[in-house]
Amino acid sequence: MTALLVPAGRVVRWCANFADRHGPTSYAVVAGALTLTAEDGSTAGLRLPLDEVFAGEPTPEALADAVTPPAAWGVLLVRKGGFAVARLAGERLVEHKIGQRHVQGRTKAGGQSQQRFARRRDNQARAAYEAAAEHAARILGGHRLDALVVGGDAGAVDTVLEDTRLARAAARRTTLWLPVGDPKRAVLDQAVQDALAVRVDVTNA
Repeated sequence: MTALLVPAGRVVRWCANFADRHGPTSYAVVAGALTLTAEDGSTAGLRLPLDEVFAGEPTPEALADAVTPPAAWGVLLVRKGGFAVARLAGERLVEHKIGQRHVQGRTKAGGQSQQRFARRRDNQARAAYEAAAEHAARILGGHRLDALVVGGDAGAVDTVLEDTRLARAAARRTTLWLPVGDPKRAVLDQAVQDALAVRVDVTNA
């Protein structure tokens, strides 16, 4: 199975291309997703962004029309060396913060030197997570969110979301995981686009 993210504006064309590749295709709504079944046995399941359930007509046009950004939602990306946090209204960025912290790389030294480097690295990572949690609490913590999209390093994200000030935001976390690199503005912008894209699972015959 292949997983894809397809922007809403390309869904109709993507479905047409699927039919061109695999033959005449039937459409059905199954378990909240638009399901495509082609003549050669290939299938595709298209799901709305942010865990929304699709219950419209079984057509690509209806699915694309159903893609509506939430009124209030957030993005949290965390890695050891940095973070990006944003609050959005629909597609509009309301407030955001991008931060980078130096976290020492691994060392090949042994013995006490290795232990000292490891402690320093752990302390630097902890300081980076605390900074991420502080800004996330300021930007997201005091607001009602319809959804929270996360990505980066799983352990880092979980650590930041353990902050009690982020309990309400964490409760709105979606199933989408964004495997991003070091969070920078371009990475954050792409994460927003990916979060609002249709999730497609393709199984080729």
